[in-house]
Amino acid sequence: MKRLSELLKRRGRDDVETDSESGGSLIHEAEQEQYVDDLRIVTSQSAGSEERLQRQAKKEIRSAAEDSLKRMHVMKMGRCPECGHHTHQHLFATICDSCGWHTFEVPRSGTVRIHLANGGTPVEGERCYVMKSGAVLVVVDDVVRAKIPTSAVSWIEYLWHETELDARHRQVLDRLSLLCAWCNKEANPEADGFHMAQVAFGSSQERYCFCRDECYEAFRKMYPARVHRDCYERDCSTCTLCIKRYSDDNDGVRMLAKDYLEVMKQSRQGNDRG
Repeated sequence: MKRLSELLKRRGRDDVETDSESGGSLIHEAEQEQYVDDLRIVTSQSAGSEERLQRQAKKEIRSAAEDSLKRMHVMKMGRCPECGHHTHQHLFATICDSCGWHTFEVPRSGTVRIHLANGGTPVEGERCYVMKSGAVLVVVDDVVRAKIPTSAVSWIEYLWHETELDARHRQVLDRLSLLCAWCNKEANPEADGFHMAQVAFGSSQERYCFCRDECYEAFRKMYPARVHRDCYERDCSTCTLCIKRYSDDNDGVRMLAKDYLEVMKQSRQGNDRG
């Protein structure tokens, strides 16, 4: 039994090292001991149990990945993955007014500050996580330094440094390349004559950018909108004749980044492979 125990411990340790080397999740020391104990129980009951459990785990991981991809596709179409309603898409946040679902980015170099309900000294950390129970875990140097119960939390403040905001906006603009829908040349949103049109030739709303007035007018003449759905002149906020993908705001250029960044990334990866 002593030899079996040593073998299982060594096997559990090797599994952890293999996962770490391949980029998998790191099993903490307490969880590693539990893993070794569970593995001993399973292997002592029947042969092949470990392989069966591994197959089941891979199946669950694949199912979770498919669900995640479905949610991402719904989000990319400008819809809420929870209720299906239209979402407000910002450069670093997506919010649904209908059900309250949201996702957002947090500072990478800035900190987070948790204000307490009793007015005490706020708790600061590098990052915080809000649990389903409402409790907040505060992380500093990869260590959980505090677990604050729901009743003690007033609100959470994310401290963005202006330098980080400027840097991240520059990264987006540097990677963002808008092509004219008519001449296929690069379109500068800051240049005179730049146009952005939201048109639904089919059932879904699409966006088109134009580098100058002449390209915009040529596109309109070549692709006139239907009489009953004049997308070039009609206000999108009052129209219900297509599946909306974008809200009717005029500063949608920053929302264009969300659409084009992934396309540009895939294009660069394809060029690198070639």
